[in-house]
Amino acid sequence: MIVKYKYLGLTDYKEAWEMQEKLFNELLEAKLTNSEKQNDNKLFFLQHPHVYTLGKSGNKGNLLLNEELLKSKGATFFHIDRGGDITYHGPGQLVGYPILNLDSLNLTIREYIYNLEEVIINVLKHYGITATRSEGETGVWLDVDNKAKARKIAAIGVRISRMVSMHGFAFNVNTNLDYFNYIVPCGIVDKGVTTLKKELGREIPLEEIQKHLIEEFENVYGFKMQVLK
Repeated sequence: MIVKYKYLGLTDYKEAWEMQEKLFNELLEAKLTNSEKQNDNKLFFLQHPHVYTLGKSGNKGNLLLNEELLKSKGATFFHIDRGGDITYHGPGQLVGYPILNLDSLNLTIREYIYNLEEVIINVLKHYGITATRSEGETGVWLDVDNKAKARKIAAIGVRISRMVSMHGFAFNVNTNLDYFNYIVPCGIVDKGVTTLKKELGREIPLEEIQKHLIEEFENVYGFKMQVLK
């Protein structure tokens, strides 16, 4: 099976959301009509300008800024249709949006999310960082067994309908962590947030991270990645 990928660069959140909705609906329609296009799986890598997004069942009280303060920080806010609570996206964070027919890839929902975490865990191994999962909480974490040190380096929030997926993951590479001070990330109050830059003490080119992500998507999921033209 082939999954086509593309890097979109810095992309307005609303624009990316509308693109996802369109492709998600097309893939869902292809699946329901048993069209050949039901195997047209895609993965988009991008960055967003400063934005906070709240999942459909999230608590808006976890956003600690009012509308005026949001504007002063150059940020926007969207209440969206993925799972999970509130998170932040911004420059220096590599976001991935897989628009996939999970049935065509022989994946259960649980396997799909587990494998998303596994991809990022494996990428971090390239940098000598041991990451893992936190029981009952999605995402990728460091030092989960030490409450004083536990911190999240990647968030995951997806929407899946009739086994077609959208939304995805946000990997904190060179992200400005100050913006996390204005939310309760994912509604979790007892753990911190980190970036690869903070852990290594240096910036990492996003194209380097994308290269590793592509390799690990192929390794973990077993499909081939091709550039979407």
